[in-house]
Amino acid sequence: MMKRQLGNSDLEVSALALGCMGYGKARELHDRAEMITLIRQAVERGIDFFDTAESYGPLTNEEMV
Repeated sequence: MMKRQLGNSDLEVSALALGCMGYGKARELHDRAEMITLIRQAVERGIDFFDTAESYGPLTNEEMV
């Protein structure tokens, strides 16, 4: 997996990110176990950059990540 520098920091993250907006109670679109499986598969493939935000719901997506 290609890496990119995160802003002006010394941190490097995967060039691809996994967006987690739909993984919370704000949008009950997916099964929790299915989402955890997807996150694990992303990590196995080298993704370490996950897009989460408090505005996406009551912290459910952060708990899964």
